[in-house]
Amino acid sequence: MLEQTTDSPSAPSSDSLSTDTPMMAFAQLQLAAPLARAVAEMGYESMTPIQAQAIPVVLTGKDVMGAAQTGTGKTAAFSLPLLHRLLKHENASTSPARHPVRALVLLPTRELADQVAQQIKLYAKYTQLRSAVVFGGMDMKPQTAELKKGVEVLVATPGRLLDHIEAKNAVLNQVEYVVLDEADRMLDIGFLPDLQRILSYLPKQRTTLLFSATFSPEIKRLASSYLQDPITIEVARSNATASTVQQHFYSVGDDDKRRALHHVLRKHQLKQAFVFVNSKLGCARLARSLEREGLKTTALHGDKSQDERLKALEAFKSGEVDLLVCTDVAARGLDIKDVPAVFNFDVPFNAEDYVHRIGRTGRAGASGLAVSFVGGKNDARLVADIEKLIKTKIELEAIEFDEDGPATGQGRINDGRRMYQDEARDDSRRAPRSSERGGLRDIAHEGQYARPARDERAPRRDYTRPPAPPKDPFFDQPYEPSIAPEVKPAWEAVPRTGARSISANIKPKRRVAFLFKAADPS
Repeated sequence: MLEQTTDSPSAPSSDSLSTDTPMMAFAQLQLAAPLARAVAEMGYESMTPIQAQAIPVVLTGKDVMGAAQTGTGKTAAFSLPLLHRLLKHENASTSPARHPVRALVLLPTRELADQVAQQIKLYAKYTQLRSAVVFGGMDMKPQTAELKKGVEVLVATPGRLLDHIEAKNAVLNQVEYVVLDEADRMLDIGFLPDLQRILSYLPKQRTTLLFSATFSPEIKRLASSYLQDPITIEVARSNATASTVQQHFYSVGDDDKRRALHHVLRKHQLKQAFVFVNSKLGCARLARSLEREGLKTTALHGDKSQDERLKALEAFKSGEVDLLVCTDVAARGLDIKDVPAVFNFDVPFNAEDYVHRIGRTGRAGASGLAVSFVGGKNDARLVADIEKLIKTKIELEAIEFDEDGPATGQGRINDGRRMYQDEARDDSRRAPRSSERGGLRDIAHEGQYARPARDERAPRRDYTRPPAPPKDPFFDQPYEPSIAPEVKPAWEAVPRTGARSISANIKPKRRVAFLFKAADPS
């Protein structure tokens, strides 16, 4: 469990907004009629703190540097005001020249880019603004065809966007708004050079919005380089976890983690959950093991193709699978409603990833459960880093297993052979033993045959080796050649023919006299 430590709140700076903004309704924003209609159909009534503070500022055209916990509605916080300001460029023309890229949204992962693009399409469905999404792992031809038609809002990952820029499929000289969402994650995975190249293609006069769940020194340096007098919005303490998520840390050995997972699932009657691991190989192995143990499971990691990753997400969203075993590729921004729990099967190497992992549950004010399995000295060090980051005291709890639980502690994420060997060993132990030294009892059942006692068996056969055959003295004699040494073999005794038959097409060599040096008489 966690114990919140008391920290003295720091005074907000002059260019930052207070976090005690009263709850506002979307009707008070005075959005354009098409956007207000779409928002009402999606069931949005009251705004989250990040939306209540960011939307009015973005509507004024100022740069924003926003920090909020994951799952608090950052997508709507920048999408709605951008679409509202882009309505002045709305037109029904079919010419691509009338639909240049006006807003660029950059995100770190493919899944997050696809999710944000779907949200923007829903917001803009009653307008004539066009939007598109480009990301890696897919064929460029359909993306190129969509870009050639012209789009006002382009959602992209940095790597694939640079591919389209170099292929001259995307022209960014008329971009008015740039959004860097999950900027800390983009820096973590090495996208800073790509971001710098992309931003060099954009006009100098633009509105830049930077949103991140955490504010690191690198993020602040990026903001100082590309944002002009930004308004800082922090709706929660930096690196804080959601208060609606109940967090537990269990001290469990590596061999008992799967058994502990089954125990927690039964105890809390959980229907669906994320299960995070640190490696792609461990993700695949754990998914196969849980599938064999009766749980509907699918894996999501970076080695899967984009089509496989999207199918895994759709299966989890539709309820076809119970557990989504994944790496940190799914830790950022994925908005799947009503996921009750998150399991950290492996404690994350980066403490900030813990904040994002448990942010997959307890979204939009709902309650959630976050369970972490801690085993070994290395995990204890990682937990200490998490404790330092979130400024919360972490206490490890012991877990008591059910006796009737599945025997999953027979080795770590292996193929289950040890389990089968142990079952066979138990069966042999439960077999009836004879009370007599001579052998098994003669227990006869109707329709069955019992093993006869030792004294009733047939006599054993004598397996003595047969006598060896007599030796032939001829083969013991030493080797003696049958032909005398002075006698030549048959192939040498035959005289050679005088001339060898030569093909008419081969010119014979001409004989040439040679002059040899006379021998020295001395």
